[in-house]
Amino acid sequence: MFKIRVLIRIGALYFLLFFLISFWYSSKVELHESNLESKHRLAVIVPFRNRSSELEQFLPHMNAYLSSQAIDHIFMVINQADTHRFNRAALINIGFIESRTVVDYIVMHDIDLLPMNSRELRYDYPENGPVHLASPIYHPIYHYPTYVGGILMITCEDFERVNGMSPLYWGWGREDDNFFVRMKLAGMKLYRPYNLTTNSSNTFAHIHDKNVHKRDYAKYGQQKEEGRKIYPEMGFNTTKYTLINKSILKTKTGVEYNMLDVKLECDYNLTPWCDHPMTTNISK
Repeated sequence: MFKIRVLIRIGALYFLLFFLISFWYSSKVELHESNLESKHRLAVIVPFRNRSSELEQFLPHMNAYLSSQAIDHIFMVINQADTHRFNRAALINIGFIESRTVVDYIVMHDIDLLPMNSRELRYDYPENGPVHLASPIYHPIYHYPTYVGGILMITCEDFERVNGMSPLYWGWGREDDNFFVRMKLAGMKLYRPYNLTTNSSNTFAHIHDKNVHKRDYAKYGQQKEEGRKIYPEMGFNTTKYTLINKSILKTKTGVEYNMLDVKLECDYNLTPWCDHPMTTNISK
């Protein structure tokens, strides 16, 4: 009789132990699956031309910044290797095209604008709509309400929904104003950071040297007038380019990044202003 009671107790103990282990294991599996489902990956798209010194500053800074926020990310440096005028929008479109199979959101990031407030200015997945991190109230230079340049974060789905950026802008400026209208026409709500403990003097570091990297402000022919038009049918789907080379490189400090050398195609009937004699002396 005594042996039977002992066996019953041992059996009950084993059953309880089995139940607890099964419950723990199923909870771990559910948690793992939940983490997989909620995991997002960011492509930091950097339009680039002749800015090697800034790149060596930008990449280590951003890698440390994003890692401190546990943001899974890759760097896509899109190098315009032709002799046309710089086309930031086309390069961003290419960065999206070349990365969208491995990420679910992107940030269009100027190489000369470094975020400094890692505690409050976050690069989390923008599930509610595009997030303009370089808000006019915190940007060191640009303060007009419709400004969406510098650093803009958006899901791949939303970027595709507005057909990306207009590739018709050669030279400096206006492509981000066009994108603002595209988002507005699509009914997207734009989010910006607010109530930060920093301000326009210390939220970002602006490392652009205008004496070294001159900006191309020139406007030729009908370029100014055409720049006011939206042309939503023209975007990443009409951005034509040749991918010359794609390499995985490292900075001097060991930060890994993708370098894509591209040649843009210009439709001279549509944008005859894609060239001018000063192209080789202008970076952006």
